[in-house]
Amino acid sequence: MAVSRSIERVTAAAQRAGLEIVPQEMPSSTRTAMDAAAACGCEVGQIVKSLVFLGKDSGRPYLLLVSGANRVDETAIAAEIGESLVRPDGRQVRELTGFAIGGIPPFGHACAMETLMDPDLDRYANVWAAAGTPHAVFNITPDALRAATGARTVRMNGAPATA
Repeated sequence: MAVSRSIERVTAAAQRAGLEIVPQEMPSSTRTAMDAAAACGCEVGQIVKSLVFLGKDSGRPYLLLVSGANRVDETAIAAEIGESLVRPDGRQVRELTGFAIGGIPPFGHACAMETLMDPDLDRYANVWAAAGTPHAVFNITPDALRAATGARTVRMNGAPATA
């Protein structure tokens, strides 16, 4: 079976970042954190949700890498970045990332985005992130993910970050 172009783009972006990832196409959906955890045989907290937001005033895109067990406290993130957030629609997300919602990887996007990472991902030796489609994932250490994305650690629920 041929590898999708989206997965190829993610693999190439990983290589440019000095990573060797092994995307795995799953027989079932990995679109949600719960689906991905079931497919990967891991805890929901080990799933990396790649969520795209826009700054309300600037229109600047932000990528939040969030533990699958957590929800984003948009007020806390707004305090961190200095402006309120708005959620783009599916079309905007695809324009910004080059990927459809449910398969957005943490890197390899169509445009550069400031990236913020949930410190709760550091609880795990390895985490799973989308590899460009709603059926593909790859395994990575939190430290390698942070380095590859240039993410800064920001508590997603409003408490001070410890990492």
